[in-house]
Amino acid sequence: MRQSWPAMRVHFTHLASSRRLDLTQGELQRWDFFAQESKMNMVKHRYSAEIQRTRGLLEMAAALYDTSLSYQTERAAEQAMQTESRVGYSLTLALTATREKGISFTFAADGFRELQAVSRGRLSLAWINPSVAATMAYRGKGLFSKRQPIRTIAVFPSYDVMGFAVHESTGITSLHQIRKERIPLRVSTGTVSKAWVKYSPTMFTVCAVMKAAGFTFADLRRWGGKIQSVTRPSHPDRRAALEKGTINAVFDEGIKSWGQSALDAGFRYLPVAGSMLKKLTAIGYRASVLPKSRFPTLPADVPTVDFSGWPMVVNAGMPDDAAYALCEAIEARKALMPTDNFKPLDMAQLCANDLEAPFDVALHPGAKRFYLEKGYLKSGV
Repeated sequence: MRQSWPAMRVHFTHLASSRRLDLTQGELQRWDFFAQESKMNMVKHRYSAEIQRTRGLLEMAAALYDTSLSYQTERAAEQAMQTESRVGYSLTLALTATREKGISFTFAADGFRELQAVSRGRLSLAWINPSVAATMAYRGKGLFSKRQPIRTIAVFPSYDVMGFAVHESTGITSLHQIRKERIPLRVSTGTVSKAWVKYSPTMFTVCAVMKAAGFTFADLRRWGGKIQSVTRPSHPDRRAALEKGTINAVFDEGIKSWGQSALDAGFRYLPVAGSMLKKLTAIGYRASVLPKSRFPTLPADVPTVDFSGWPMVVNAGMPDDAAYALCEAIEARKALMPTDNFKPLDMAQLCANDLEAPFDVALHPGAKRFYLEKGYLKSGV
């Protein structure tokens, strides 16, 4: 039974001021509560020695990108400075449990290989680009011969579409025309190799669109064309080639970094539509447009395929509490988590399935419970 305190007043003297204070029993209890809370706040807190060293190494690794080994380049199309670095970025991270009932986590960032590793239980989480890569794995399309047991825990915003641009002087108005007339284009694109086409979502997509139009990079070379391979869409070699006129086509993603520059150099965008689009949506791509709203000098929106979203993907068999904890970790570090839209991370957007962060891979039950409990996801979604 809860004790009932009698109504009474307590007198005591404030030692610092010698002022006498009259307090009721209830007020005294509140005073005691605040005193205890103050004492608790003064208690030192620390992580175990093992966790301290692990956290320290994680912080140090992240900070390497802000050292003298890094440098700044300009993304002219976005009027932004971009950090590049001599420090590697191919990541595989393992937090291995060594105690009874411990939980291990392994992380990696990239594309198709990492998706395969997650589905086979070799990785806990893969952070990839774009969402359609996970869609193909989930549905057993594209490079995947069968459905993969993966789930989504978060999709970070990264708006993008594929762009297939040719110089107006070529007279080309469709991708099919390139095959029909065997036009020897001078194309700037990503790295062209068997490995990159197999493991890079970017080059898989470029090749998938070309295949839907009826030609390949081998065909272009055979017709007398040339390929400029760059390691990223915003590479300065591409910008220089656009300005000098040494290329007359660009097939790539990362449209924000080179799209306007191509228009300024006299390029036009070819539509991905009709039978081509039908073939691509059949393997998981979402129809989209290169929008006039973002590129005002376009005559109109140009149909293409979407390349948006940075999904974090886990195995479907991950325990619910582990998936929930991963979402808690994102929320705890949301101020430090990178985004591709120059905005603070919005936790609700990670499960919103919007234009910047689309997904067709079901949320993991543990992640869905987190978003529902926190109010980031509406019930029934």
